[in-house]
Amino acid sequence: MNSVQGLLAASVISIQNSCFIYPACQNCLSRLILDSRRFHCLKCGCTGEAKDASYRYRLSLKIADTNDLFDITVFGSCLDPFFGVTAGNLQRYIQDFNQLSGEANTESSTRALVHAVETCFIGKRFIFGV
Repeated sequence: MNSVQGLLAASVISIQNSCFIYPACQNCLSRLILDSRRFHCLKCGCTGEAKDASYRYRLSLKIADTNDLFDITVFGSCLDPFFGVTAGNLQRYIQDFNQLSGEANTESSTRALVHAVETCFIGKRFIFGV
């Protein structure tokens, strides 16, 4: 699954999603279903306490090389250097920020994160392993 078939030098045109972190199953890396106290993986059946859920990056991008447009998704720890922390730590920082700011609506922190990611990626050229 992690073998690179080729390299593609391309520029990021847009960010396709605003949710860059997801609760991930430690067994199969699928998205977990979370409620206030428990998590459940629909793919492999793994369950546990919500506080023990691990998080993973998922960044969907529209990119362009000199000839074509592509939709790609970048997963996992390869994004740690761009965000400066692991997905789990970023999730904790966001939760802590929302609690400290007293905001019930997390829209402002989501907007700030989306803006930061757009600034970091849009218009920049990267080499993608595909």
